[in-house]
Amino acid sequence: MTTTIPAAAPPLAIIAGGGVLPAEVASEVVASGRRVVLIGIHGEAEPAALEPLGRIADSVRLEWLEWGQIGRLLALLAHEGAREVVLAGSISRRPDFRAIVGDFGTLKRLPRIIAAMVGGDDSVLTRVIGLFEREGVTIVGLGDVAPRLLMGEGPQGRCRPDSSAQEAIGAAAAVVTALGTLDVGQAAVALGRRVVAIEGAEGTDAMLERVAALRAIGRIGRGDYTGVLVKGIKSGQDLRVDLPTIGPQTVIRAHEAGLAGIAAETGRVVVVQRAATLAEADRRGLFLSGFARAAGARA
Repeated sequence: MTTTIPAAAPPLAIIAGGGVLPAEVASEVVASGRRVVLIGIHGEAEPAALEPLGRIADSVRLEWLEWGQIGRLLALLAHEGAREVVLAGSISRRPDFRAIVGDFGTLKRLPRIIAAMVGGDDSVLTRVIGLFEREGVTIVGLGDVAPRLLMGEGPQGRCRPDSSAQEAIGAAAAVVTALGTLDVGQAAVALGRRVVAIEGAEGTDAMLERVAALRAIGRIGRGDYTGVLVKGIKSGQDLRVDLPTIGPQTVIRAHEAGLAGIAAETGRVVVVQRAATLAEADRRGLFLSGFARAAGARA
């Protein structure tokens, strides 16, 4: 990276969970000319993905914290002058409050932190944002700092959805929109006009494995129906957190499930490892296409 980074520019803090997304966000931000404070969560973030970025002199400061050391996190942000934060990557567990011993900043905020941890995923994320905002820290979304990581409009690779696939996209997208208010999931699979799977707590990969198993035993897939995976945001979802994600493994699972392609909501679904994802889709003959939410649909 050869971008000249203004020394006085305030850094962006990235709280890094699992997967490659935090590193991709950091690379995009540094390339734009902004410094980064990259905060890896022990037990969630992947050292192999983050540590190479931590060696970029004067561009990235890499720190590691235990999940639950909120006081130390806020002190680090204040010390670095970082007032904007991006949450990137997967988090598989709630904070371990055994890690806060000696962290007075966390102890004094503990009642608010515990209150924020109660509820479903959406309500917890909303309360976590509130905790940061109460401290004068602004949570920003990927679209604000790394828009190139989001799904573009229309076909992204060599393959294009035909009219049959478009029909299936419409059916699955309608279900994702309708069920979003119930905090059920962010994806569905349709064969023609028939929706055959809805994402639950198991995640997209496991849902696609279920579709493959159903096809293998003949429960679905009879007849000339085009199958598609659709991913989109939940109704009313805060675009700063928990955006749905697709990557090379999504393409592989979709192919194993006998699907013709993947449709994802434009500007609201993250495409990780974009080059590898598109190459995988082209190699397997699947389309990867962005679609806009239908007019009048809740977002």
